[in-house]
Amino acid sequence: MKKNLIIPIFALLVALSMIVVALAQGGATSLSGPIVDQMCAGGMVKKGSHAGAAGHSGKAGCALKEACAKSGFGVFADGKFHKFDTKGNELAKSALEKSSKDSGVNFKVTGKLDTEGNMAVTSIEEVK
Repeated sequence: MKKNLIIPIFALLVALSMIVVALAQGGATSLSGPIVDQMCAGGMVKKGSHAGAAGHSGKAGCALKEACAKSGFGVFADGKFHKFDTKGNELAKSALEKSSKDSGVNFKVTGKLDTEGNMAVTSIEEVK
């Protein structure tokens, strides 16, 4: 009878360890795509495409122009625009300024998405 309990107990331990790992990650999500300012993103969302987003993302993109940067930033990923929190805006501006490209840059953005699709950003790194 003891042998019959080994497999269910092992399966339970594996399931519990997976839950612990998921909780340790705190629901973090990673999205990849171009960083765009909110002012320009509105028009891109209406058109249903983020093809123009690449021209905004990079050192020479309009996202770093004063008026655009003041509107805040977000990432276009999976056909949607995800608005950043205050920390994300600071990290985005820094990442765009440090970018190795003038335009067409994609970034990996890690953070927590809320129910509205906005993101509390923990890190941003350029995808090469």
